[in-house]
Amino acid sequence: MGWFFVLLAAACEFAGVVGLNKYNEQKSFQNVLLFGGGFGAAFAFLYMSFNYLQVSTAYAVWIGIGTAGAVLINMIFFGESKSIGRVMSVLLIVIGVVGLKALS
Repeated sequence: MGWFFVLLAAACEFAGVVGLNKYNEQKSFQNVLLFGGGFGAAFAFLYMSFNYLQVSTAYAVWIGIGTAGAVLINMIFFGESKSIGRVMSVLLIVIGVVGLKALS
């Protein structure tokens, strides 16, 4: 159940990242709601995961998924650079997250 909450937290963080980018492009209440609601729900689900998982592991996995996801979202939907260095760095993050999950 703890890993489910971490994944929900990461999904909500993705919504927050999209809201942040959209708010940067157009200042609107809907974008503020997506931004604030996404990150707020992410913290709530992360906090719920602490009842099942070690805080350090859950937090590190959430940060890794969120960072990799934010970079990929920005590359795909918001036109950020898709250089080989960035892609390799995201792969390293994913490897680290998988390693933490496998060892916990």
